[in-house]
Amino acid sequence: MAARSKAIITCAPTGAIHTPSMSPYLPVSADDIATAAIDAARAGAAILHLHARDPKDGRPSQDPELFRPFLSKIKAATNAVINITTGGSPHMSVEERMRPATTFKPELASLNMGSMNFGLFPMLERFKEFRHEWERQHLENSRDLIFKNTFSDIGNILEIGNANGTRFEFECYDISHLNNLKHFLDRGLVKAPVFVQSVFGILGGIGGDPEDLMHMHRTANRLFGDQYRWSILGAGRNQIPLATIGAAMGADVRVGLEDSLWIGPGRLAASSAEQVLRIRSVLDALNIDVATPDEAREMLDLKGAANVAF
Repeated sequence: MAARSKAIITCAPTGAIHTPSMSPYLPVSADDIATAAIDAARAGAAILHLHARDPKDGRPSQDPELFRPFLSKIKAATNAVINITTGGSPHMSVEERMRPATTFKPELASLNMGSMNFGLFPMLERFKEFRHEWERQHLENSRDLIFKNTFSDIGNILEIGNANGTRFEFECYDISHLNNLKHFLDRGLVKAPVFVQSVFGILGGIGGDPEDLMHMHRTANRLFGDQYRWSILGAGRNQIPLATIGAAMGADVRVGLEDSLWIGPGRLAASSAEQVLRIRSVLDALNIDVATPDEAREMLDLKGAANVAF
């Protein structure tokens, strides 16, 4: 793992996993997404991982025109690194998922490193009432859902990103995804430093136990040595505990309402900024300094905010 002088906080204030009926605080409109992202940046997030939603019903969307209003507002109000999803939703085609990153050529984009079962249906046990019928279907349909990320898909996304000078947040939901990433590093389609976002606690991927985190860490160290930065994404109740363990081991951290709606047992987070402040308090207690956006750019070898297409 690359030597760490400061920890990078990534914040994902919206996303495709949760639905609007699950929390009144989940941002849907462009204005609300912009406000949530700007507040997270002011709280200390150096990187903002962004999705868009249809303002009519909150359905996840990869229409670039739904990204454009909040991208411009966030860029004008913050110096944060803007990271555009290529994951979109597991229900979307790869071509659909790539549209915003292809259009806006961001400094950073997410990239899922393997096909997998992606089980959201257990949320139906907690959430019973939905304002929009698509929400229940979104969860129910995940019983028979493969989140498609083939070697061909990954290679195509890498080639497009490389041509645009976009680097990647490599989302690794299991050990096999680390091996897939090593394959592309060996082929030269990925270049160091590699930003590995280890995702824990999604049904279909690796679990959320500290032993799972240790296994992921050992494997990444063996495969990548000092060529990577390691970041921790714990889904749901795993968010702060796993980020804390990872931070103590030298990892960067990711929080936000995309990954968890909660700030404590049975308590919804009022904003992603609240979660940023919570993990920042943990980093402070561990005497770990928080990286600024420009420091994150240097650590990840990004092209700079002046070289994006928005």
